[in-house]
Formats: sequence, C-alpha cells, structure tokens
Amino acid sequence: MPHSVTSDAPTPPNGTDSTMTDATAQNGDSQAASARNPDDVAMAGADTDASNGEGSKEVKLEELFADVDSDDEFPSSRPAEQKTPSSSSLETPSSPENNGPSLSASDPELMRTFYQRLFPWRQLFQWLNHSPTPTNDFGHREFAFTLQNDAYLRYQSFPTADLLRKDVLRLLPSRFEIGPVYSTNPRDRKTLRNSAAFKPLSKELCFDIDLTDYDEIRTCCDKANICDSCWRFMVMAIKVLDAALREDFGFRHILWVYSGRRGAHAWVCDKKARTMDDQKRRAIAGYLEVVKGSSQGGKKVNLRRPLHPHLSRSLDILAPHFQTDVLAEQDPWASEERSDKLLALLPDKNLNASLGAKWASSPERASTAKWADIDVVAKAGGLAKDQADAPRRLLEAKQDIVLEYTYPRLDIEVSKKLNHLLKSPFVVHPGTGRVCVPIDTRDPDALDAFSPLGVPTVQGLLAEIDRWSGGGGGGDDENDGDEAGAEVKQEAGAKSMQDWEKTSLKPYVEYFRSFVVGLMKDERDPRVKREREEDGSMEF
Repeated sequence: MPHSVTSDAPTPPNGTDSTMTDATAQNGDSQAASARNPDDVAMAGADTDASNGEGSKEVKLEELFADVDSDDEFPSSRPAEQKTPSSSSLETPSSPENNGPSLSASDPELMRTFYQRLFPWRQLFQWLNHSPTPTNDFGHREFAFTLQNDAYLRYQSFPTADLLRKDVLRLLPSRFEIGPVYSTNPRDRKTLRNSAAFKPLSKELCFDIDLTDYDEIRTCCDKANICDSCWRFMVMAIKVLDAALREDFGFRHILWVYSGRRGAHAWVCDKKARTMDDQKRRAIAGYLEVVKGSSQGGKKVNLRRPLHPHLSRSLDILAPHFQTDVLAEQDPWASEERSDKLLALLPDKNLNASLGAKWASSPERASTAKWADIDVVAKAGGLAKDQADAPRRLLEAKQDIVLEYTYPRLDIEVSKKLNHLLKSPFVVHPGTGRVCVPIDTRDPDALDAFSPLGVPTVQGLLAEIDRWSGGGGGGDDENDGDEAGAEVKQEAGAKSMQDWEKTSLKPYVEYFRSFVVGLMKDERDPRVKREREEDGSMEF
C-alpha cells in the first residue's frame, strides 16, 4: 500500500508530483480550482465557524460518552423536510443507491452521502483529541486529502471535527490521511520566522502489513487480490505483533484497522507511544522486523540462538497456523520449483539430495507430507555423518522456515518516522468500496472470524439505509434545544438513531467507541499518568 510521506519533503501517493503537497494541480478541474490555495480556503471556513462560536462549547465527559449518544454536535442524517439548512451547511442527501447499481465507490455523490450520513466524526474527534474539550492534539493535527483528480493537499488542520467534516463534504476526497500533531497549527507554518520551530511533536506508533509482501509464499492470490485463505497471514501477523506490543512494551491501546483492500494497519495510541521520537520508533521497528530481504529469493530469516523470548513466543503462536493455514491450505511446495526453494533453506546437502530424489518420484506429494519427510529422512540416516551438530542445525533451519512463512512482513518505513501519514479509519477504499473498519482483537475467535470479503461496502450501506423500516429519523432532531419537543420525544419513548446504527457498520463503530472510551479514561487516570512519567525513558 502506498503511503503519503516518509520524509520532510514527501512524495504524494498515486504518482502525484511533489509540487502538489500544498496545492492542487493546475488542470482546470473545478474542484481543484476551488482548493488551489487550500490554506486560504480552509481557514476562511474555519474563521467563519469560529465567529459563530463553534468548537468553544465545553462538553462534560459523562455527556461525551453517554450510552445514548445523539451526536448532536456532528449531525449525520436528517430528512430534508425537517429543517432548512443555513447557507453555511450542507443538506443531507438521500441515498444515491436508487440511481442504479453501477455507481463506483469513488462516485462523488456516493462519497458525499457516506461522509454526511455514516462516517463516525464524533468518535474520530474523541480518538484524536484525548480530551472532552478541543485541544491542540486535534487542532494541531495534520490531515491530508487525496482529491478525486489525484491532487494532494497536505497540512490541513481543523479546531473541531465539525469543521473537518465540512471540508471533507466540500472537497469530497477519495480518502484522507492522518499525520502528526505539530508544535503549531500546520496552516500557520509559512508565517513562522524560524522554520525549525515547526516540527512534529506526537503521533500514534503505526504499523502497516500488506499481503503483496506475501506474494512469494501465498499460492491462492497475488498482487491486489485477496481471499479468506491468504487473509490468514494477516491474522497471524496481528496475533504476533499485538502480543509483542502488549507484553514486551506494555502498550494497552492498540487499534487494528482493515486497510480496505489487502492489508491491516495498527495504531498504538498510548501516550508513551505517541510521544516517542524517531530513534525510539526505529528501535521498536527493528525489534519487530524478522523477515528481511528482497522478493528475489534467498533465506530471509537468519536468527541467533538461543532465540529471543519474543521469537520463542511467536513460534508458539505461529506453529498451529503453519500446519493448517500454510501447509494444508496454501500448499506452498506443491510444484517442483517451489520444492527446490524449500530445499535451499535446509542446511544439509546429503539430506537435500535424499529429499529431492524422494519428491521427484512423487511429484504430486502435498506440502504437509514433504514437511514430515524432512524428519523421517533425517532420522533414517539422511544427515551428514561427519557433522555432529547436524541435528541442531536442522532444527534451527526448520524454525527459521516456519517464521519465514508465517511471521509478519512489515512495511517498516511506516513505523520509523514521526511525520508519516496513514489512512484514516472508516474511509472508503475507492477501488473496492469497502470501509476501513477496525478489527476487534479482544476475542481471538472474533479475530479468526474476521473476513475482509464480508466488510461493509459503501454501496451496500446506503442500500441498507434505503431498506430501513425501523424509523428513528436522523442523528439529530428538529426540536434539539426545544423543551416542548424534548418532552414530546421523551413521552413517546423514542430514541434518536444515527444512520450508522441502521446498518452493518454499527458493530464496528461501537467497537471503535468502546476503544476510545478506554483510551480517554486512561488519559485521565492519575495513576496511569504517574506510571507513564516513570517509564517515559523507554531505554532500548
């Protein structure tokens, strides 16, 4: 998966020229023209809303996490006849699904409906803000937009989620990314006399895993194609990395998100992770990187012995998956060519010759049988007689092979730098239409059951709203703030429902909200704050 930046002068995705980082292409597109000076355009909107007092209202924590969350601050759905919008607001569109099934996921009207009615803006704000009232954690956070014409806008920032929402609805980006919190508002960076004063201060520690990095070992799919069989590599990776981040580094708030096509992202949200500098991020990334080398072949796992406890634990986690998901499901050494790759990973020439002859006589032999053959032939005298350490070297080689075929293959550059941007949760992948939903890792059974092919699509979600017959209206009522209306509503026992609650997106938003609740409580706990200060050095 391409990423937006890995350095101070990043190259935008999709081949966009670096000159696009602060403005859009001069191509005559009406959307690009409206954003040719994004700082001025967006700040004009921010100034208008700021004059209306938005973003300054104090919110009580108990209200912020109420069980019945109306999301009044960030409305998501409203029948058109309920209220006439002001000139600065956008009318809630009806679902464009009725226009026909041919709409692509990147269709602007489809995206407008999704971002206005289904995207969980309130929860996103709470996740990035770390406080019930607006802070610099959100206000100085960088957002980057990829527009429909592939123009790329960096250094966008917003004091509230409502202003972010309005700009997304105005620009209708194909996706947006989240960057670091800077020392000052990113929009003001050009006004600083000392450019060195503008620097990233904090950001979640992120990890990215892409199934294209498994193409040499997965046999069911390749490139951007995925299925439930090769998704098992993602399940293995999540289990190993999640265990290491929690048990070896003490992190507690780790959000795993499906990338929308062929991978997964991890956001480590603990404050001690967010405030780490690049040196510490590189150290953690190096600690977790095991599979190295290019796709041109050769041994990619070379470990010292005795194994580090992290690797021993990883082997315990991965061994069952190796038998079922790799040997039985992928059958990675079915062909003669692939069998030769396995032999190249074994250290004993005598053993290799015996195995090669055995497999040549049985070309249809399955990978599970070939893996068992290694020990059978070795015990039958296949190892070199003049090497006393041959059994130990064979055992170590087999451990390395298990790890090479199961251990997470990280896009390591994503994790090394504080100023790297990563796609936001809950955006829609323009190619597949799938929503980038969080993956519930609390229950191992739920993780095992997760299927990327069953993730909600934007077209399907809007069709679900069209089929909704339970009533409930939109996210906020026309009588908000009206005592008489509130009394009638209370007497009727009605509950205001958000549109996402009417769809298959509901369990993902609810999981995300519960994750945010835990993070917020941790941020406010004095005991946890004290422990963070004591452990802040994180020596490696």
